Amino acid sequence: MATSGKVIRCRAAVAWAVGKPLSLEEVEVAPPKAREVRVKIVATGICRTDDHVIEGSFLDIDFPVIPGHEGAGIVESIGEGVTSVKPGDKVILFGLPQCGECCFCKNPDSNYCLKSHLSVSQCLLPDKTSRFTCRGKQIHHFLWISTFAEYTVVPEFTLAKIDAAAPLDKVCLLACGFSTGYGAAINTAKVGTQLCPGQVHRSHPQKRSATASSSSRGRLSRPHVVQVKPGSTCAVFGLGGVGLSVVMGCKAAGASRIIGVDVNKEKFARAKELGATECISPRDFQKPVQEVLTEMTGYGVDYSFEVIGTADTMTAALASCNMNTGVCVVVGVLPTGSVVPIDPLLFLSGRTCKGTLIGGWKMRDSIPKLVSSYLEKKFNSDLLITHTLPFAKINEGFELLRAGKSIRTVLLY
Repeated sequence: MATSGKVIRCRAAVAWAVGKPLSLEEVEVAPPKAREVRVKIVATGICRTDDHVIEGSFLDIDFPVIPGHEGAGIVESIGEGVTSVKPGDKVILFGLPQCGECCFCKNPDSNYCLKSHLSVSQCLLPDKTSRFTCRGKQIHHFLWISTFAEYTVVPEFTLAKIDAAAPLDKVCLLACGFSTGYGAAINTAKVGTQLCPGQVHRSHPQKRSATASSSSRGRLSRPHVVQVKPGSTCAVFGLGGVGLSVVMGCKAAGASRIIGVDVNKEKFARAKELGATECISPRDFQKPVQEVLTEMTGYGVDYSFEVIGTADTMTAALASCNMNTGVCVVVGVLPTGSVVPIDPLLFLSGRTCKGTLIGGWKMRDSIPKLVSSYLEKKFNSDLLITHTLPFAKINEGFELLRAGKSIRTVLLY
């Protein structure tokens, strides 16, 4: 391309300081260095995590910074040593690297990477420099990908080539929101196995679903559900984009009862459309919601998912599980420094609480296969997109998010 090897000037949304609205700026984007790729972003979603960056509650972020981490685009140029993509390829970028070299990447049961932000800062590229400048100042990267810029430079191990037929304005959600929620159900929790026999609906006979289990076997680098059985009960705390993706994952896994929990009743119709069997608001009850869920199910749910990111909802999600075999999956990101008070007796009887990163997927391996599944209509993540806006209206997109009026907003450049 004509721009290869040259500095590109383009639009970007810069967070200059904590709590300030994003500022639309012209930034300079340097060419990629060795093992780096420069990508023209075509579409990017607005995720709650980006709002955490703006408000200063995300872990160890340096300002000024260009947020954004749910993007898809086209390779503009590549640095020396890049072998997995070439200019013109469609790609999805993701904030959880897969370097392929660390002990976690080599472990087939792990999707963590020692180059992720939880181990090393991703505010600058691996060589500790930035490819962004604006008004003569260095601008920091976010999770190495910064998709709120028309062009961005990323390490090769934070993107994956995808099918050329994929619509970038749709599959960009697979970079974070959809994959996180869907994978939390089918990878992390392995929803489908009925853990407490007393909770089976009589309308759902206990027999092995051969279709469900055979169709999902061997398709992705992280397993779907093994020996799916109808009858499990689930509670999903938070019905935003990620929470609704959890609902979709629970339904795909064969859960017979999926209870959505949210204070915003406007989200209930969409949740039921995507697979929730019922929805409740904690504000409608005089007792804690975990007690309500226990009464509704008889013993507590088999699986609960915390997808909001508060200490109170995490405690409630854990307590709503049945006391022996219940599994609570923490999906939401709590603000830095949060402390969660938990009664240790909740664990003594056998409950399990576990976290999940991007739904348990090894991203470089799984993204191309998830895109193929999307194209084969194995799932319909398009239903999460409620608004599509031009990039210039990015702050309007965040206003919709904060007001609870959007599920996912996609920005187009």
